[in-house]
Amino acid sequence: MTHYRAVAQPAASTPPRIGVLLVNLGTPVAPSYFAVQRYLRQFLGDRRVIDTSRFIWLPLLYGVILPFRPLRTLRKYRKIWMSGGSPLAVYSTRLTAKVGAVLQSRIGDDVRVALAMTYGNPSIAGAIKSLAEQNVKKLLVLPLYPQYCSSTTGSVFDRASKVLQRWRWLPETRFVNDYHNDTGYIDALTASIQNHWEQVGGRSHLLFSYHGIPAVYVKEGDPYQAHAEATTRMVVSRLGLAEEDYSHCYQSRFGSVVWLQPYTEDTLKKLAERGLRKLTIVSPSFAVDCLETLEECAIEYRDKFLELGGETLTLVPALNDGDRHAEALANIAQNQLAGWIPPA
Repeated sequence: MTHYRAVAQPAASTPPRIGVLLVNLGTPVAPSYFAVQRYLRQFLGDRRVIDTSRFIWLPLLYGVILPFRPLRTLRKYRKIWMSGGSPLAVYSTRLTAKVGAVLQSRIGDDVRVALAMTYGNPSIAGAIKSLAEQNVKKLLVLPLYPQYCSSTTGSVFDRASKVLQRWRWLPETRFVNDYHNDTGYIDALTASIQNHWEQVGGRSHLLFSYHGIPAVYVKEGDPYQAHAEATTRMVVSRLGLAEEDYSHCYQSRFGSVVWLQPYTEDTLKKLAERGLRKLTIVSPSFAVDCLETLEECAIEYRDKFLELGGETLTLVPALNDGDRHAEALANIAQNQLAGWIPPA
């Protein structure tokens, strides 16, 4: 058996195409113990996610976390599960279809858009293979993470590279690192917040809650915190908010190490102590709604705020498969395809 793998050969009549691969994190296939355990094993076993000595981490992962954590996590998934599956999978699939429709309306049949997940299915390996079978000769990888983070964007790069490193023929490949300050993305995010306020009857203190990462990752060069803060500043500027009208914080801590601060739970307490009774929470680090937005933010943080004396906490939905979001991502992709798109 040869070391390098043969690349799928499409029919001779198939024209060369451009592939755009959208990649999100992944999700369990069902809200069940073993499905959640399988997903967590892949996710928490990734060294990009937990960069700790394997001699320390793996016994803890397999001996303590994987036997027990799925029980708690699956209960959370059951609160938000949709008829079509996990919200992250449902919205990511719909978003990919819309981005594909926009790009094909502009470029034509020369472009193919596919979805992959870093963990689970559809896998990055399967999606790239499928694109190759459609005669994709040039590949753009677009992770659905507005702010670059080694734990997310870096993992996409690792897996895409691993897939291609043993192919005998390689497609010309480009990779989008981030789009945290992209005008279309910021406009879509701003409009989503404004629309939400119109629906709930007015503005309230805006809580920007980003997914956290260990603080040491930033010290070692990860630009995630700077990207998150830049996104917040741009949205705040467009909304015309004063300093006392918003807060910036980080959620979803895991383990005992120090993560980026301020923590969302601590911020909720401080806002309640200030006498604020109404909050709006938005999570710009998530392209589509998922466990962290629909359960952690909309349920856990709401209940915590009410316990602290608050009256309402409402969640601004993620951009999901909204038209503005699809247009923004299509624009990002099209800009990256400069020089690849054949002349009209």
